[in-house]
Amino acid sequence: MANPVLLNNVEHKDLRVITRHGSDMDESHPFVPTFPAEFRLLQAHYPIIFRKETEDAPFEPIALFGFEADENLFLDEKGWDAATVPLLVDRLPFLIGRDGDELMIHIDLDSPRISKLDGEPIFLPHGGMSPYLESVNQMLVTVHHGMGSNAAFVAALVQNELIESFSLDVTLDDGSQNRLAGFYTINEEKLEALDGAVVAELHKAGYLAPIYYQLASLSNFRALIDRKNARRAARS
Repeated sequence: MANPVLLNNVEHKDLRVITRHGSDMDESHPFVPTFPAEFRLLQAHYPIIFRKETEDAPFEPIALFGFEADENLFLDEKGWDAATVPLLVDRLPFLIGRDGDELMIHIDLDSPRISKLDGEPIFLPHGGMSPYLESVNQMLVTVHHGMGSNAAFVAALVQNELIESFSLDVTLDDGSQNRLAGFYTINEEKLEALDGAVVAELHKAGYLAPIYYQLASLSNFRALIDRKNARRAARS
């Protein structure tokens, strides 16, 4: 269970954060939420698809790491095997909370990243923000605005009937069959059939590029399957 508390330089003056990546850092998850402004970097490594937490919930874009629960195929003994780590992972153990209308940095005290001996100091000896915390603060602002942009982006996709469900049947090298289902993607045929005025509107809103980044990211399924095969082979 997470234990987020408001960060302060009195109670937390001696805390450090372990910044390496690994399964012991609670990163063995098959996906993480993302947002349109991040698609450009993520599409080089991860399939970007959509999910719905419940039938009535809005669609949410995610970067996919694996095919099973607790599976992250980008983690190995050396750390995270991709040049770009999604911001929703990289910002841990920090998150943004609210104090009235003001956004404040919170920290998860139960995170395995928290230490008093190893890692990056959060505060300077005199109590000021360390360079590490300053970079985290910028990251959290980007995440906050990015996640806030999802609602309008998804609404535009839904309005133009661009989101469709999909399933992916995968046969691994060992003969085992797997199916990825319950997720969604953008319908390329419907996108190509859009009226020019609608395309111009999507472009003006800044949505056209993320749409194409999402579609391009689907080519990463082949590489993800290769990672799955390699992981199975290493364990056999």
